[in-house]
Amino acid sequence: MWLERMQTEGLLEAAVVYGYFRCVSSGNDLIVLGPGGVTELERFSFPRQRRDRRLCLADFFKPQGDGQEAPTDVVAFQLATMGSRISLTTAELFAKNAYREYLELHGLSVQLTEALAEYWHARIRRELGFAASDPDDLDGFFRVAYRGARYSFGYPACPDLSDRAKVVRLLEPSRIGVELSEEMQLHPEQSTDAIVVHHPEAKYFSV
Repeated sequence: MWLERMQTEGLLEAAVVYGYFRCVSSGNDLIVLGPGGVTELERFSFPRQRRDRRLCLADFFKPQGDGQEAPTDVVAFQLATMGSRISLTTAELFAKNAYREYLELHGLSVQLTEALAEYWHARIRRELGFAASDPDDLDGFFRVAYRGARYSFGYPACPDLSDRAKVVRLLEPSRIGVELSEEMQLHPEQSTDAIVVHHPEAKYFSV
């Protein structure tokens, strides 16, 4: 019912902004480079595990070399949203004490946002040329049985929400109606960002 209403009432304004950037790593830092691989655009500092494999997201990228001819790596960033109309509709339902409808629509819109982000991650793998190794069944996607991983900011491997400001500068998501609040929250609420790591050993881990 809600999927039909979303379509007939035009509640969904699904959109994505994403991009590829040259990069190198330096210790726990990922350095995003400008055209030509010389100018530093942004620098992300990630935490490192104190036990197990002592992993850090920066480990999955080529280390910084000497000189301008040193090889660089590539990193992708993406931001997906369901748009502002769905947020306004869920807020109206909550204000009217229509809690069941609010919970149903809010939950569905959040899941659709995550589905769009996963779909776009698959597109990035295709564009990078290794989607042929994607699993054939849905269970394989839930087990992250494809190459690389998508890490959302605020989660264990990249917990610093202030890094969202760097992603916003790189991607300019205002073009699709997404803004970043002073509390480092994305608006509309039904929006999600991520750094896409293509290294074959990149999997989810806790720090």
